[in-house]
Amino acid sequence: MVGFAAGGGTDIVARLMGQRLSERLGRSFIVENRAGASGNIATEAVVRAPPDGYSLLLVAPAHTANATLYEKLNFNFLRDIAPIASIVRSGYLMVINPSVPTKTVPDFIAYAKANPGKLNMASPGNGTPPHLNGELFKMMTGVEMIDVAYRGSATALTDLLGGQVQVSFASIEASIEYVRAGTLRALAITTRTRSDALPDIPTVGEFVPGYEATSLFGLGGPKNTPAAIVERLNKEINAGLADPKIKARLADLGGDALSLSPADFGRLLADETEKWAKVIRAANIKPE
Repeated sequence: MVGFAAGGGTDIVARLMGQRLSERLGRSFIVENRAGASGNIATEAVVRAPPDGYSLLLVAPAHTANATLYEKLNFNFLRDIAPIASIVRSGYLMVINPSVPTKTVPDFIAYAKANPGKLNMASPGNGTPPHLNGELFKMMTGVEMIDVAYRGSATALTDLLGGQVQVSFASIEASIEYVRAGTLRALAITTRTRSDALPDIPTVGEFVPGYEATSLFGLGGPKNTPAAIVERLNKEINAGLADPKIKARLADLGGDALSLSPADFGRLLADETEKWAKVIRAANIKPE
């Protein structure tokens, strides 16, 4: 079950692993896109499903934010979804329109502080990962930027390219070709360490100690899913993540394969939920 439309990064990850599991387990894994409410509709469907291993959720970055962003949900994500396996962790690029006269993160911070309120930060909507990434940057640096929420990544990037907005913390897959073409300037990547695919781009954390913002994808099931099923799926997914072809495909999406045990994946989800809860509350972010 994927809580977002077909064709996006979440959907691609689900279909990649679904095909792998179908081949290894001899059963058909069908990807159903049940988009809406930032993934909450699909999550609730899996929460309500029998814990028999036949209904699984593709866990996406939105899930760790939704726990705080939405005040009234019919489920508790950390309590009601059993972690099965992590799949991939990827970062975002801090990209600016080339008209902004800065080429490094320190220069950008200095420019923003010298021009308070004159920089517009684009995101594909309130509470989305790019928005939260920017809010975390603002909190940790003390810069002022005006939030401009769009209805999707494509329109946000279109206005960034046109100069109507000046900065965005965009997904790698959506922005990298513009960076390579020189129509956007990448100042940094939001991961803790530099990306193997983009070794020349520094991390935000090299200039803002402690800053890190990543997308975490994995697989979950209804609570009380039998341990034997969880362990079998975890084993097969981790074996798939060691496959060079799958690792290369995930790298194309700007991510690194992430193999964890169910328990470690659960702890990581809890840590991410707590981290973004602090940002959402501090910035008083509300869902659209």
